[in-house]
Amino acid sequence: MKSGLTDKYRPHCIADFVGLEKQKKILSTFAANPFQSAWLFVGPPGVGKTAMALALCEELSAELHHIPSQKCTLANVEEMVRKCYYLPFGGQFHVILADEADQMSNGAQLAFLSLLDATAFPPNTIFIFTCNDTERLEKRFLSRCRVVEFSNYGLNGAGSRFLESVWDAEYQAPEGKLFEDARPDFARILKNCGNNLRDALMHLEMELMSA
Repeated sequence: MKSGLTDKYRPHCIADFVGLEKQKKILSTFAANPFQSAWLFVGPPGVGKTAMALALCEELSAELHHIPSQKCTLANVEEMVRKCYYLPFGGQFHVILADEADQMSNGAQLAFLSLLDATAFPPNTIFIFTCNDTERLEKRFLSRCRVVEFSNYGLNGAGSRFLESVWDAEYQAPEGKLFEDARPDFARILKNCGNNLRDALMHLEMELMSA
């Protein structure tokens, strides 16, 4: 393995995600006919919210402005938005991705409330917010976003097959050891990780290192 499995196997297009059939359909439709808008991806950790936002950005060939978790402050918001008034590199759109938006500062949330108003929306810009839940977000903020709910429901079969495909691609049996001897229980790994595919990939990485 030359890189961590979570990075190496991050999907780069919407169609390649495991499960998430409804979410893929919504965002593929949007990617085919994009427009300036705000989106909120809600769901538990490890279900692909940020990865999906990055894949959407790639499909749009958009210029990405990423505000990492815990850094969504008023100053960072203002700096990112300032850049959106210039023509984007490559594609037609800017994408502002704010991770864990439920942890943003009050000043940042108020700034976004103003920006997401139709009269103040920056040109050629798509906002994507991710969060684990919406309890700390104002109803006015939620009303300005298209909310897409993510979950790990129904991931068992597809997730297990995905982990198996990663194992088959990465495992190299030492001399004298049969390939099947080291094969882990992929369904159990996924279950023990609470169907969190990111955690399951990290667990599988440990299995590969110890095999």
